[in-house]
Amino acid sequence: MSALCKLLLATLSGNKVCFLAARPAFDKATHVTLDTYLPILLFILVGLAVGAGPLIIGSLLGPNRPDPEKLSPYECGFEAFEDARMKFDVRYYLVAILFILFDLEIAFLFPWAVILNDLPAWGVGFWSMMVFLGILTVGFIYEWKKGALDWE
Repeated sequence: MSALCKLLLATLSGNKVCFLAARPAFDKATHVTLDTYLPILLFILVGLAVGAGPLIIGSLLGPNRPDPEKLSPYECGFEAFEDARMKFDVRYYLVAILFILFDLEIAFLFPWAVILNDLPAWGVGFWSMMVFLGILTVGFIYEWKKGALDWE
């Protein structure tokens, strides 16, 4: 009987399974029990419960009183009056991309600011961030001069 069949039979019968994995470089066998994977399984189950629990509790305990006003299409405070596939102005996408770009670049400042006291004074870490901020400032001025931030 193959090792896979023995493993399957032992798992189905409820016996504690022990894997023997022989490594070519060593003569000794390594014992790995399924108990070592229990914390991982527990972590996955708790994560699923934390994610799905509030959704299920909210749908069971929350009020459900639909009316025509709640079920009507709503967009920016007024009734939708055009087709959902209408064209958007390119400036909307441009401003969104610029926001994401500057937001991500600002995220690089926080770890640097945390370790700033540990860096040598006027060292490479300081000047590399100054170059980064300089490039960021030049890009911001370029976008401002080109009118990418104007919303007309």
